[in-house]
Amino acid sequence: MATDYDAPRKNEDEQSEESIEELKARRHDKNSGKVDEDEAEAAESFELPGADLSHEELAVEVKPKQEDEFTCMSCFLVHHRSQLADAKKMICRDCA
Repeated sequence: MATDYDAPRKNEDEQSEESIEELKARRHDKNSGKVDEDEAEAAESFELPGADLSHEELAVEVKPKQEDEFTCMSCFLVHHRSQLADAKKMICRDCA
């Protein structure tokens, strides 16, 4: 925390008077008693422009696993046989 050494010093009485004035000012502030709203609820109400993708279709061709591929038993990703690190455990190089 930064300290301003050039600021005039105040005694305890002046500091308590100042804090009372601040409290009185906050009493009339509309947002002082307001409870913070839930961020998740606030995020649901926002709609970003171009975010509606309901009319879009996914056009991806899904191919079955080929003979030269294997499924890693650790990460469950399909890899080429050249990535096979352990043939008994069927684990890829990344997971080995």
